[in-house]
Amino acid sequence: MKRNLKADPILIIDDEPSVRKVLKLNLSRKGYNVDTAAGGEEGLRKMESRSYCLVLTDMKMPGISGEQVLEQIRNTDQKKIPVIGMSGTPWLLESIGFDAVLAKPYLMKDLLNLIHRFVDE
Repeated sequence: MKRNLKADPILIIDDEPSVRKVLKLNLSRKGYNVDTAAGGEEGLRKMESRSYCLVLTDMKMPGISGEQVLEQIRNTDQKKIPVIGMSGTPWLLESIGFDAVLAKPYLMKDLLNLIHRFVDE
């Protein structure tokens, strides 16, 4: 199911400030509305008060991991939101239940193609 990016932003959850900044800048330039969170706990808090069309989450973060973010999202009324896991070890994520997995390092065009699978332009 595709979502309308004009209605809801994409949420990027990553503990690396530079990754959040680069992703937000690049996706914003492509016309996406983007929100960021510095970790799983902050991302889940933001989801309590706002709707998102897509969640991009890093896997290894202090506190709540990307896998835990996915598990908590799937147990809410927002369980249909597509969640993309980003990891340097993507083969470990294949059976977890992410809608897609993006292997690090990745090209921006690969990320954009993946986002386009889930979000209307």
